[in-house]
Amino acid sequence: MAETFLFNIADRVLAKIGNLSVDEVRLAFNVKTDLKKLEDTMISIKAVFLDAERQQHQNEKLRHCMGKLRDIFYDAEDVIDDFKCEALRKQDAINHPDINNLKVRVLGSCCLSFSFSLKMSHKIKDINGRLGELATEWKSFNLRQYSDNRHVFPRETISFVHSSDVIGRDEDKENIISMLMKPSEDQNVPVIPIVGLGGLGKTTLAQLAFNDDRVTSLFPLKIWICVSEEFDLSRLLKLIIQSVNKGERCDDSTLDALQARLRSLLNDKKFLLVLDDVWNENKAKWVELRNLLKSTDGFSPSKIIVTTRSLNVASIMSSIPPYILKGLPLEDCLTLFTKWAFDDGDERHYPNLIRIGEEIVKKCKGVPLAVRTLGSLLFQKTDESNWIYIRESEIWRLAQHENDILPVLKLSYNHLPSHLQRCLAFLSLYKKDEIYYSDRVICLWMANGLLERPKQNQEWEDVGKRYLNELLSRCLIQMEQDFWLYFTFKMHDLVHDLALDVSQKECKTVNSETETVDENVRHLLFCDEKLVGVPRVLEEMKNVRTVIIQDASKESKTTHESLINLCLSNFKYLRALELRKSPLMALPNSIGTLKHLRDLDLVGCRSLRELPRSFDKLHSLQSLNLGDTGLKQLPDSVQRLIELRHLEITIKATHLKEIRAGCWTSLQYLELRWCTELECLPEGMQYLKSLRTLVLKHCDSLVSLPRSLKFLTKLEHLYIKFCSSMNLKMELEEEEDKDLQLSLKTLSLFGSHALRDLPRLLLQGSSSTLQQLRIAFCPDLSALPAWLPNLTFLQKLEIKGCFNLWDLPEGIDRFTNLRELTIDGCPELCKRYRENGGEDWHEIAHIQKVEIYE
Repeated sequence: MAETFLFNIADRVLAKIGNLSVDEVRLAFNVKTDLKKLEDTMISIKAVFLDAERQQHQNEKLRHCMGKLRDIFYDAEDVIDDFKCEALRKQDAINHPDINNLKVRVLGSCCLSFSFSLKMSHKIKDINGRLGELATEWKSFNLRQYSDNRHVFPRETISFVHSSDVIGRDEDKENIISMLMKPSEDQNVPVIPIVGLGGLGKTTLAQLAFNDDRVTSLFPLKIWICVSEEFDLSRLLKLIIQSVNKGERCDDSTLDALQARLRSLLNDKKFLLVLDDVWNENKAKWVELRNLLKSTDGFSPSKIIVTTRSLNVASIMSSIPPYILKGLPLEDCLTLFTKWAFDDGDERHYPNLIRIGEEIVKKCKGVPLAVRTLGSLLFQKTDESNWIYIRESEIWRLAQHENDILPVLKLSYNHLPSHLQRCLAFLSLYKKDEIYYSDRVICLWMANGLLERPKQNQEWEDVGKRYLNELLSRCLIQMEQDFWLYFTFKMHDLVHDLALDVSQKECKTVNSETETVDENVRHLLFCDEKLVGVPRVLEEMKNVRTVIIQDASKESKTTHESLINLCLSNFKYLRALELRKSPLMALPNSIGTLKHLRDLDLVGCRSLRELPRSFDKLHSLQSLNLGDTGLKQLPDSVQRLIELRHLEITIKATHLKEIRAGCWTSLQYLELRWCTELECLPEGMQYLKSLRTLVLKHCDSLVSLPRSLKFLTKLEHLYIKFCSSMNLKMELEEEEDKDLQLSLKTLSLFGSHALRDLPRLLLQGSSSTLQQLRIAFCPDLSALPAWLPNLTFLQKLEIKGCFNLWDLPEGIDRFTNLRELTIDGCPELCKRYRENGGEDWHEIAHIQKVEIYE
């Protein structure tokens, strides 16, 4: 439920209050005093949130109170953000003065306006009053303080399983047994991690291997431990000793006594230890247990199996690649479903139910526990209406028992830190089977303030990448394709169901059949080509922060116009607006009233020719995607957006307007794509001091890069794709060029048909930072420069489709850090450097991973 986000929301609001600058709170009407009162009240309420989260499921009154608190906290955040918006408006007025804001220029930044101060005073007093009204009720629950230690509720598993109950895991079982029978290569016991999503059958697979006769004969002593909760060394040692002693209780209390007892039991014994359901990511705790086990004489030939949902756990406990458990094929799932839905053989009498069952099984996407859960719900129910109900219902809406699929998956969710819980829930704002783009998701998270403040030398985008990596490591999302600068990923349907379940009061998908929407829902997805007009249920909503409109069609132009007008009139605190492929021909001039808007995605709006005059009033805008639009030119107003961090542009002009000093000082990412008439990058590129990524795609008339890029000391990624006229000859021309300290980490050149040279100015300036170089489908490139081996920090070199490239530069053995070399579709290079018979193989033989495809 969304009330579980209270801890995170309160944290964020308190951080924002603490980060208000002196100028922003130097106000009349005791605003500073009122803010302090708000802060103190929130701190006292927040102190007992974790206890409230635990109790809310059994206390309807408490849950209702938490819902009211959530709405108040959101309103408080909107008010705090008003300060930031007003400060940005003032800053813009000072940077771009005109006759109408003379007063602002005279006052400077010493204070905010009288009217604004008065309005803020009333708003904060109102919020404090609402909190005060709830205080008595809140105290009546007698909540206590707890630390924010996310934990997994205890589970128990056993070592035995009936092999006849298991469907479709024979190959996996043989693979694990093969790994168990393989001799150890050193003194460290091999730890075999089995990793996968909750409900996939990791425990079942471990049970199958554990009970196989071959394993029993290989390991005279077998020990099964369900770790589940805290990875406590004393507890685990007692469980191991108790298992070895056939259940006899172990009363030793000190670690020294436990270790002595363990050694006496395990010495000279070859054992198999299964640690089932491990969550611990503290390496020190694992090392303690490993070292105690290692002290026994039988340790070396022994083996350990670990089951976990986390790749981090696997990497901490083992040096071998984890065994990633996949979902079952549809045919096996149907067999399993039939086993749980019918008594033996009864399914033959109900062919109509079997047909419906096939559709039900597809919902499970290969997860055996989900198949079992739905099959069990239908056991001995032969009325077709029951089966149709299950087929048509979202899994998260169905009744679940403790060991059914959603409660099991909920363990993974409960184990997440509160900030990751909100980010995962936010992903429910996409349809099932959606392809997610990492950079897009990060922009949306950032716009809604879901990211923790960056640490020193980090940016907000780095925090977002860390969050995604954590979700990947916990198997809650799955990587689809890595594109160097970003990656795509998918979310399993069952995890999507979980996200829908926990975000019910936060996120809502609206289509032509939607009848009700909670008025306090904050994030909306419109995804129905049949949607005609604005659903009436939305007309009274005021608190929406995110609007995503998908499945646009030319026929929906009127609906889009209505939706945009609704956003502008009702959603004054909108943070993110996505109108991808909208048929709109123009944005309303009133879009400038969305002063909180931080993310605007107009990609694919091909009928859009220009931006409205009021665009420069979007002072809070952080991300703006104008890719694949019909824009003729980028107006001056866009340069006034001083908070802008991510900008993608498509224009029809031959030149972009000059970038002026003081503009786009926060810009991290700049992408120009399908600017087919653009002849050069804009003047003033040297002013983009924060730029970390520059992407140029399908800019066919672009012939070179400006030398002013040498002043971009934070530029880390340069990506040039299908710029057919581009040549990158950039030599050192001035004395200062020899001592450049640049930061380029990756350079990717793809489909540049005119490319004959690499940009020496940028690459030699990045000799101590460049890690990846990719050159693909550049047919005019006939030689790599002799100075290339000076890039001694290079780790990955990829050369593809360069048909006229005959040789790698002399001195390639100086690439001592090079770990990966890929040569693909380069006939002469493939011939000379192949491992068997290549005359120059010896020059690259030191590289750890060499892939050559002829």
